[in-house]
Amino acid sequence: MTQENKPVLIDWLALVLLMLVWGSSFILIKRGLVSFSSFEVGALRVAISFMVLFPFVFRRLKRVPKGKLIYFFLAGFIGNGLPPFLFAQAQTVIDSYMAGVLNSLTPLFTLLVGIAFFGRKTRWINVTGVIIGLVGAVGLLSAASDPAISKSIAYGLFAVGGAVCYAFNMNIIKTYLSEFDALTITSVAFLFIGIPSLVYLMGWSDFMATMANHPESWKSLGYIAILAIVGTSLAMIIHNWLIKRTSPLFTATVTYMMPIVSIFWGVADGERFVLFFLLWIALILVGVYLANRPRPGMKKPPAALDQAGKSLY
Repeated sequence: MTQENKPVLIDWLALVLLMLVWGSSFILIKRGLVSFSSFEVGALRVAISFMVLFPFVFRRLKRVPKGKLIYFFLAGFIGNGLPPFLFAQAQTVIDSYMAGVLNSLTPLFTLLVGIAFFGRKTRWINVTGVIIGLVGAVGLLSAASDPAISKSIAYGLFAVGGAVCYAFNMNIIKTYLSEFDALTITSVAFLFIGIPSLVYLMGWSDFMATMANHPESWKSLGYIAILAIVGTSLAMIIHNWLIKRTSPLFTATVTYMMPIVSIFWGVADGERFVLFFLLWIALILVGVYLANRPRPGMKKPPAALDQAGKSLY
C-alpha cells in the first residue's frame, strides 16, 4: 500500500494547478463551439488526446492481459469517449459555468453507480448527500434557465449524463483496472476511441471545410488543443503524481474547487450569474461532500471519492 504523506507546499501548488486546468475546461469547450459543431468538438478533443498519448500506448499495451482489454474498451468508450460529446452538446444551450458545476456531481453519481451496479455499501448520511446534491442540481438548472426552461433543463441533462459516464468509468477502474497506473489506463483506453474519432473528423464531418472557410477555425482549434493536451494528458500525469505523493482524499478535493474556476470564467465572459445561484451551488457541494463522507475511523475515502479526481474533465 502506498504511504500517505502530509501535503506540503508543492502538493498544494499541484492541486491548485489541477483546479485551474480542469475548471477552465468548460470555457475552452465554449470557445471551440464558436467554429465547430458539438460532435466535432468532442471528436477533436478525443483525437488530439489520442495523438498525444499514442507514443506511450504500445509498450503499455503489451503488459495488459487480453482478458482485461474489454474493461479498457469500456473505460475508453464510457469514461473518455462519451463525455466530451455530451458536455459539448450541453454547452450549445447552457452556460459554461453551469456545465462546470454540474460536473461536480461526478463523485455523487460514482457512489450511486457503485451501489447499484458494483455492490458497494453505503450509509444513510451518504444517501442524504445524494438527495441534497440532486436537489441542488435541479434548483440550479431551474433558476438559471431562460424562458424556454424545458430546453435548458434538457440540455443540462447532457452534462449530468457526462457526470454519470465518469461515474461508471471510476467504478470500472476501481473494480477491474486498479492494478494499472493512470498513464496505462488512459493511453490504452484512448486507443479504442481515438481512431474512430479521427475517421469521423476526416471522412464524415465538416471539419476540413470549417478549417478552410471559418474565420475563427484556427483559434477554436487552438482552444480545443489546449483542452486535450493540458486538460487531459498533462493533468492526468500531475494527478497520478499527486495521488501517489499524498492521498486520494487530498487529491479529490479538486472536485469541490473546480466550480470556483468555471464560475469565474463564465462571469468574466458575460454569462448570466446572480448571487442566488450560490445557494444551489452550495447544496450541490454539500451533497457531494456528504455522499462521500467516510465512516468514522476510516483512513481511506470510500470508492466514490477515492476515484473522484480521475475523470478526464
